[in-house]
Amino acid sequence: MEETARGPHWLGFLADASDLLAGTLDPDMVPAIIAQIVVPRLSNWCAVYTSDSDVGPLRLVYLWHADEARIDGLRERLSEVEIGDAETRTTSLAHVADSQVLAVPLVARGRSLGLMCLGRPDRFPDDVIQFAEDIARRAALAMDNARLYAQQAAANRALQRSLLPPNEPEVPGLDYGVIYEPAGEVNEVGGDFYDLFKAGDDCWRFAIGDVCGTGPEAAAVTGLARHTLRLLAREGYGVAAVVGRLNQAILEEGERARFLTLLHGDITPVETGLEVRLVSAGHPEALRLRPTGEVEAVTTPQSLLGVFHEVSYDTDTIHLDHGDVLLAVTDGVTERRSAGRLLDDDGGLAKLLSECAGLSARAVAERIRRSAAEFAAEPSADDLAILVLRAR
Repeated sequence: MEETARGPHWLGFLADASDLLAGTLDPDMVPAIIAQIVVPRLSNWCAVYTSDSDVGPLRLVYLWHADEARIDGLRERLSEVEIGDAETRTTSLAHVADSQVLAVPLVARGRSLGLMCLGRPDRFPDDVIQFAEDIARRAALAMDNARLYAQQAAANRALQRSLLPPNEPEVPGLDYGVIYEPAGEVNEVGGDFYDLFKAGDDCWRFAIGDVCGTGPEAAAVTGLARHTLRLLAREGYGVAAVVGRLNQAILEEGERARFLTLLHGDITPVETGLEVRLVSAGHPEALRLRPTGEVEAVTTPQSLLGVFHEVSYDTDTIHLDHGDVLLAVTDGVTERRSAGRLLDDDGGLAKLLSECAGLSARAVAERIRRSAAEFAAEPSADDLAILVLRAR
């Protein structure tokens, strides 16, 4: 085992350790990185203990030995040692079997997160103890950052789930497929949403929308839109009336309001297919695909929501014959960019859809999603939602 030295080597190694610890936001990876940093440079083995609270019991989460064959035996010996709890805040020395053990608390932002235990057969020099304490401070901060990151990601996922439909209804004569993909490294709550729900006897409603921005503010408007749509639809308001009232509800939010594009419609099964009435409020145009491969836009562009008070909306009515497909997407698809070109330039989305004749609704949705992903090499910076309705 090498001894640490003062001077440039010490500082260089500490800088490398900091880079390694800062390179992950996975709380399960941090203990492993800690052990890999200190073994064998500072000690023969390292055991990392953590706790779920400041005062809770510590549990062994990672153990590493320079001689891997000795890990199981060391684990057994450590299981017989009383470690204490997370309140430990001072460095201490002890003996376990044939090792001197240096126990260094992991404390970040005033909270005790755990304990880093190092073991070696000889005495720990003072400079090694000092170095171990430096590593522990950096490790604890990395561990705390990773935990906060994971907690925020979990909260975002829970909030995102609450903004999506709780179930997928069965609609007579309808085959449908939906895809939703939030953008962002930690799946930050996005502004795109979709919905499909029963609004009354033999009548179902659908919606796909895009709130300007991401995060909690966009999530608030998304929640307002989805719940307002469901409530008004079930009270018997028509498609255009629902969109108009939602526009007023968004404007009444004042400074908290966000612009919203929306495609909202109702579906009524009939003998020859599906009757669909819909309103497009500033949303990318909906496309109808015939079994022959013919594609046409079926919505009239109208004002997006949350901008003008005095605005009224008109309903477009279309018929989906058996085998016809209605495609609606958010601008995460149409505005997918590669160099200076957008996916929907020169009718790019319609061309993609024309190649989907004969596919199921889910297969169409997946074909469009895959094409959008492959359109550019870099990951998308925008949320993506796809809704496909097919008359069976």
